Amino acid sequence: FLLNAYLKTPSFCDEQQTDSLVSQKREARLRKFRELHFKRNEARKQNHQEVVEEDKRLKLPSNWEAKKARLEWELAENEKKKECAARGEDYNRVKLLEITADDAERWERKKKKKNPDTGFAGYAEAQFRQYQRLTRQIRPDLESYEKLREDSGEDFYPTSNSLIHGTHVPTKDGIDRMVEDVEKQIEKRAKYSRRRAYNDDADIDYINERNAKFNKKAERFYGKYTAEIKQNLERGTAV
Repeated sequence: FLLNAYLKTPSFCDEQQTDSLVSQKREARLRKFRELHFKRNEARKQNHQEVVEEDKRLKLPSNWEAKKARLEWELAENEKKKECAARGEDYNRVKLLEITADDAERWERKKKKKNPDTGFAGYAEAQFRQYQRLTRQIRPDLESYEKLREDSGEDFYPTSNSLIHGTHVPTKDGIDRMVEDVEKQIEKRAKYSRRRAYNDDADIDYINERNAKFNKKAERFYGKYTAEIKQNLERGTAV
């Protein structure tokens, strides 16, 4: 009876409630601590993964992104070609149908602005560029072409058994056009290959043509810094 009375006293109940609150707070703090610990581990893993990925990117070539985009584009193009082939469609026609008028106009302007002449790389490349330039200037005479085809008959499209060597006689107008074109080429070549005028009064400070070019280049870059020294040497007053 006394024990039951003691247990029912207000002081004992208050102590139980206090202990319960303390344990709840401790559990909440432990739970929060575990959550923070878990987040810290996740952040450490993500940081490590990012460091590894960044190290891989730094070891790749500088143009890797462009190469990757190019490879992805080629794979997509191959897939589209396979799909068109499976459907029995012409891939080039399907591709043209997907191009807008604005894109086509922009590509055409870009193509016109492009300069294929990158300078002298070799005699074969220079000769080929000249051939292309000359053929673009040709304006065909369709009437003469049709007349020649009618006169030649089957020999107009020769085969290995055709004997037409020496039978063609060029017209006077054709010869005049060829002469005029050759004269233009000679005139243009003379402008490009002309030698610079030789100055007889200039000082001779070279031993051959190569040395003269080197001295001119040195004078162009360092002449203003060595002008006084050169004058002193010429007067004989150099220290």
